[in-house]
Amino acid sequence: MKVVIDASNVAHANKKEDSKPLMSNILAAVKALEESGDEFVIIADASLRHEIDDKEKYEKLLESDNVEEAPAGMDADHFILELASNENARILSNDKFRDYADEFTNINAIRLPFVIENGRLSIGKTKRPKRDKNILQHISDEIIKELNFKKWEVYEGKEGLEISPLNIAKQSIIRIDNESEVSSKIEKIFTKIPMFNKIVDMVDDVEVAAPYVIFVLVHPKDYKMVVKNAGSISVTVADRLKLEKKPLVAVRNDLFTRPGTFELNIMVADEVTENAPFNIVIRVSRYDEVFIKKNSRNIASTIAGRLGSWKFPFVSVKPDIMLEKPGQFEIDLEKGGNWDG
Repeated sequence: MKVVIDASNVAHANKKEDSKPLMSNILAAVKALEESGDEFVIIADASLRHEIDDKEKYEKLLESDNVEEAPAGMDADHFILELASNENARILSNDKFRDYADEFTNINAIRLPFVIENGRLSIGKTKRPKRDKNILQHISDEIIKELNFKKWEVYEGKEGLEISPLNIAKQSIIRIDNESEVSSKIEKIFTKIPMFNKIVDMVDDVEVAAPYVIFVLVHPKDYKMVVKNAGSISVTVADRLKLEKKPLVAVRNDLFTRPGTFELNIMVADEVTENAPFNIVIRVSRYDEVFIKKNSRNIASTIAGRLGSWKFPFVSVKPDIMLEKPGQFEIDLEKGGNWDG
């Protein structure tokens, strides 16, 4: 870990009223960081050399390579914050830098508080930033918006129905049957066209044999249960609807569904794409990197199920120092999509 020591703040800690800042405090900070094996640099404003209680030791300290005074005319606090930001470092200081909170939005996440007792400095922990509990859904939502913008049709139902193999079969039957009724109404209109019946006879076998693909969208906790019952669901749907071929039931982990609920994206087999049309690049803050990487396959599964593609898109997660707050992210779609799912 890299640490910027706020020398003036450290030196003024625990000093008595009207007394001088303490050189011993700075040395205690150096010792603590050396013992922990952290890299550090000491930054002080130019006035400290005139105020410190032990000028001789301080002048000697200034000769070290890892000690620097803030440039003349520059505010030392701003210099410290800028240096820490550029070097991705922590700041050892009890100063909360409130005057700079608008410019440096991650101060609480990089500031290391400390206490000094009996000449020994103990380093505290940075304040954990608040995380976006729904960041996975927000990322998936943004991906779907981008896909819609690129004219790809994406299933967006999110209400969720109570999950059970029976309910999945019932809902599949209802939705497929409703689609068939719509087709039947359209067919009645076209029967008035000459030669229509002969054309229907020519393609009837193909239409009857065309299987459905039922993408069952579930919370990861319910995935195994639905996979276990997928065969029975398929047989029930085919039998009730008198389909010549059993529909394929493809179970997908879906980040929009709550535990105990499911959604269905039902498609004719010919409409299902072999690969997802795009790979997905997700740029995130360093606070969310590990969590998003851990769940990248669930993001890929969600998008595959909503698009209706056999294979998952490839999802890459990259930290971006321009994204400073937890919950911040950016999405890019790249042509392709070849992750087996």
